[in-house]
Amino acid sequence: MAHQRTSSTVDSVKEPHSVSLKVLRLSRPSLSVQHPIPLPTPSPSPTNSPSSFPAPAASLAYPSAKNDAFILSPLLTLPPAFGSAYVGETFSCTLCANNEVLPGSSPSKVVSNVRIEAEMKIPSSGIPLPLQLGPETASEEDEEEPKAREKEGVDLEPGPSLQKVVNFDLKEEGSHVLAVTVTYSETTPMSGRIRTFRKLYQFVCKGCMVVRTKTGPLPSSGEKGRTWALEAQLENCGEETITLDMVILETKEGFRSQGINWEILSEGESMEKPVLMPGDVQQVCFLVEETINKDGNRPEPTAEGRLIFGILSLAWRGTMGNRGFLSTGALGARLK
Repeated sequence: MAHQRTSSTVDSVKEPHSVSLKVLRLSRPSLSVQHPIPLPTPSPSPTNSPSSFPAPAASLAYPSAKNDAFILSPLLTLPPAFGSAYVGETFSCTLCANNEVLPGSSPSKVVSNVRIEAEMKIPSSGIPLPLQLGPETASEEDEEEPKAREKEGVDLEPGPSLQKVVNFDLKEEGSHVLAVTVTYSETTPMSGRIRTFRKLYQFVCKGCMVVRTKTGPLPSSGEKGRTWALEAQLENCGEETITLDMVILETKEGFRSQGINWEILSEGESMEKPVLMPGDVQQVCFLVEETINKDGNRPEPTAEGRLIFGILSLAWRGTMGNRGFLSTGALGARLK
């Protein structure tokens, strides 16, 4: 998990808690990398000279009867660390509350009514956002039942754990703090009490895609409305190779757009989506046309003298299928 900040305990009891908390980020695995040894070229040598070449199969990532010289193997490797979090992706992690009471311990303790709550602190807001924990069951028909179920605790026997999954869409860069609160009831033969502890996990969200736009007018007749060309440069600033799934200009009322990018195909051609390695830039362009209604009215500019076309939305996939989505701010052109 990300860097764990100093945890604070709500109750003043210094005794160790009977419940522990583990937080693990849910990330997709990657293909294992192997470095196969090339096969030795046959050369005339004395028959009694020993061969100094190691077996090529010794360099493979897994046992195989055939010598596969490809650098990627069919094996999957789990992420060794927290990794990077990018704007546009969904941050997912599992929260696990474990009952640490040993069977037969003295005095005997019973842990019950275990509840987990989580919230996310984002850079643009001073108020943490409450997070909904999953997984949700199929029998939940309305929104009231899941909230009531979250408030209900779970009784844990010694050894078992309570696991929840939290998902959060990352929409801005900067430091994020995941706050997890665990509340449970601890009962002994002589007394009972409610105990609570809270842990904070901090991570930094970075930008994966940088979008630079430029708008220029095109020659057009006054009867059909004005026309502009909107160009955009999409730069992959992440550490992973991505594939662009979608780049569209969502126009507001009074405008319509047409993309002149890779989706334009001749008959018999198949569409190849752009692949961006780290640092690569993809150029896209859209034709934006002003529409005039039946009354002859045109879209009104803003107080600053700008016409707002709409927003640019793009979606991408990583090497293992992890998806990302990003929308820009309002795009337009300034009237001269």
